[in-house]
Amino acid sequence: MPEYTELQFTTPAMRILENEHRYLSFLMEEWHAIVLWFEQEHIRLDEGRIRLQELRQAILEFTGPLKKHTMKEETHFFPLLGTYIGFEQGPLVGIQEEHREIDGYIGHFLHHTEGGPDLLSLEDIRAAVRDAGEAFEVLTVHFVKEETVIFPMAEHQLSAKDKERLCQKLNTLIT
Repeated sequence: MPEYTELQFTTPAMRILENEHRYLSFLMEEWHAIVLWFEQEHIRLDEGRIRLQELRQAILEFTGPLKKHTMKEETHFFPLLGTYIGFEQGPLVGIQEEHREIDGYIGHFLHHTEGGPDLLSLEDIRAAVRDAGEAFEVLTVHFVKEETVIFPMAEHQLSAKDKERLCQKLNTLIT
């Protein structure tokens, strides 16, 4: 389990998003352990199929909270911050592109594993698992970018009134 660090943001809206990142990171670590298991040299096909089912289930359980978190950012946070910093270029463009990239990797993994593992070769399983690994890598870097660039920008640039309105909109559960 990742080491707990204190929250760094003081604005309630940013704290909500930061807490959601912590929760999502916790869930990610659980399924990433299975991804790492697949990096072993010698894996029996029957073991691989069992672990693939575990990975698929863990990712399915992860996607609901991830989608709710992403929807909050896309619907409420980014449009508001964009009125301050612009929409055409800059950090919001890259962050939103990463949302699509993450969705693509997870969607690809789920698509290639939806028929169940019994029909997949070990090579097919490893290929699908690589997509889950890529999603983990992009998500990890994505959260860091948001927490080091986007969230501080919002804390410093949004008006007190906008911060309060944003908090009210973001204050919903993702579980």
